[in-house]
Amino acid sequence: MSVRNRFGTTAALAVMTTVGAVLLSACGPDNTGSDAAAPGSAAPGATAPGAPAPGGSARPSTPAPGTPAPGTPSHGTPAPGTKEVNGTSAANHLTISTGTRAVTMNGTTVDFGTVVRDLAWSADGKRAAFINGNGDLVVADPDGGAKATLATAPGGETWSHPTWQHAAQGPSDLPESAERFDTIVFAAARGGVLRLEKIPTKAVGGTPEVLTPRTSLDGSADRPQPPQTGNTWADAGGRHGEIVYANTPAGEVYLYDDYIRPATRDLGHGSQPALSPDGEHVVFVRSVDGHDHLFTRSSRIDQQDEKDLTPAAATDYTEPAWSPDGLTIAARTPDGVSTLPADGSAAPAPVSTVKGLPAYRP
Repeated sequence: MSVRNRFGTTAALAVMTTVGAVLLSACGPDNTGSDAAAPGSAAPGATAPGAPAPGGSARPSTPAPGTPAPGTPSHGTPAPGTKEVNGTSAANHLTISTGTRAVTMNGTTVDFGTVVRDLAWSADGKRAAFINGNGDLVVADPDGGAKATLATAPGGETWSHPTWQHAAQGPSDLPESAERFDTIVFAAARGGVLRLEKIPTKAVGGTPEVLTPRTSLDGSADRPQPPQTGNTWADAGGRHGEIVYANTPAGEVYLYDDYIRPATRDLGHGSQPALSPDGEHVVFVRSVDGHDHLFTRSSRIDQQDEKDLTPAAATDYTEPAWSPDGLTIAARTPDGVSTLPADGSAAPAPVSTVKGLPAYRP
């Protein structure tokens, strides 16, 4: 489903589509029958195994009989007469989560032992954050082991799309060994209302708090403040805690920077933004002539020019992600995952038929 359908801007539909935007734009198809390890496709909007029903309680995920232990590669052999394109390797750092127990990476699939939705990697690549089958925020090692539940989603609340906010605690010239803080920011939907929430990565069993975007530290009345609700799809980059996110009702992309003091800026019309590893550029999705295109622009306040990376798009490119070196962008398509140069010097090329959310492990 294209972004133009997931993120409608008609006022009368804004509340109805808010939660749907999160669920449909999550990491990919969710299997409704089991926690099977094999990547697969399911009907849009299907509820992941064990996911809490609106207003209800969650049921625990149960491993399917014969499922290999977490961390065991479980990449199967394609059926006779079929061709499978995986597209991931240790060299390209690409990973794909499909809303099942399986995460495609390093040229194989790894069973995490639980449903993995909206997988995101820490800045050092040593930990993964995701929403599990119960709808809770979980971190784990790259093989699915050493899981820890950072926070449990309250009944009737749906969480999605976590991102690691990683920054030096102090001046920008601090060495890499300086004290740092790590926070995970994610979207929380309750009663049709979306907000961004955050929690420290070491707060196992903790309680998230609402992230409040402001244009200034004191929220002065003479400065218009950004929307406090409808915020979703946060993505962090750089080493100073910058975050880009989308506001669904407004159809706008914002940059939030809480380094030294909070500041929020509107970057223009779009959705599903991703911030480059150096924090200098943003890629986002915008509908053009019936298809979802990828656009980039600088994150600097004095540079507002945009570039359409997919001007000849004949399909939809959504859910973009930056490679660790900032040179490549991966995006989801209806047929799998494609990649393209971040400078737009070449058209997107299909790299995988696995249908899911692309992410890069540093």
